[in-house]
Amino acid sequence: MITYLIIGTTVVVSLLCFQRVELMNKLAFNPYRILHNKEWSWVLTHGFVHADMVHLFVNMFTFWSFGTYMERYFEYLGFGKGAYFGLYFGGMVFATLYDLFKYRDNPYYSSIGASGAVSAVLFSSIFFDPWAKILLFAIIPIPGIIFGFLYLAYCQYMAKQSRDHINHNAHFYGAVYGFCFPLLLEPSLIHVFLSQVTNW
Repeated sequence: MITYLIIGTTVVVSLLCFQRVELMNKLAFNPYRILHNKEWSWVLTHGFVHADMVHLFVNMFTFWSFGTYMERYFEYLGFGKGAYFGLYFGGMVFATLYDLFKYRDNPYYSSIGASGAVSAVLFSSIFFDPWAKILLFAIIPIPGIIFGFLYLAYCQYMAKQSRDHINHNAHFYGAVYGFCFPLLLEPSLIHVFLSQVTNW
């Protein structure tokens, strides 16, 4: 499955970067280098790099939890593997666009991690099954649609605080992309979402 291939590649690259800081820096998302040096590959390579084992585990466990389901569901809908790649890597790219513009003249800004792509997969699953339970803080089960609202509000709040080193903008825009992505494939799927919401 594609999900396991992405996870395996991400784990290997991240483990290599734990031992080689220069490789981590080379693969990181740096808007200044991307725009000034035209090195566009960094809008993707940063998603295979993580800061530490906790960062890697949380992202890959979340991706595995929802990615295997979404991969099978996309095949069931007849979208195929290309659509699933578009969900994951499209989310990864879309999640960087805000920071690409905001930090375009800051050579010191960089970020790493697959959070934008993982958020896209998570929110795509919420689109198709909004009342499925998601564990808040990995403990409290709440409906996905409620989790989604809380998640987006939290990302916006934390992005304005700028008190940690987490790219909350990537989480937010990746999530928005993932929720909208099914409609890019088939606009009529809005009826699926609305019927799910009203059938609570």
